[in-house]
Amino acid sequence: MAVYGVAQITITDRTAYDRYSAAFMEVFSRFTGTLLAVDETPEVIEGEWTATRLVLMSFPDAEAFHAWFDSPAYQAIAQYRHAGSTGVVMLAKGLGGQAGAAGT
Repeated sequence: MAVYGVAQITITDRTAYDRYSAAFMEVFSRFTGTLLAVDETPEVIEGEWTATRLVLMSFPDAEAFHAWFDSPAYQAIAQYRHAGSTGVVMLAKGLGGQAGAAGT
């Protein structure tokens, strides 16, 4: 079942974060994920959003997400994300073809 990685990031040190950004795609491209969106100015429709960057990724399954996220290659560059930002990274399960799922 497809899963989606969602990151809400607040950049606190642009120089450190830019080191992470510069290396991200080279590492990410080694894995089976798809980068769907990166936006520093998402349109907030309802509620309050205080982060400064939204990242949305898809993966074929949770194992593929963890193969990327937990890899030595990603963890080596994640130190720059940690040094230059705070945030939340979440993994959401896809609906698996269930249109009109309850609670949406």
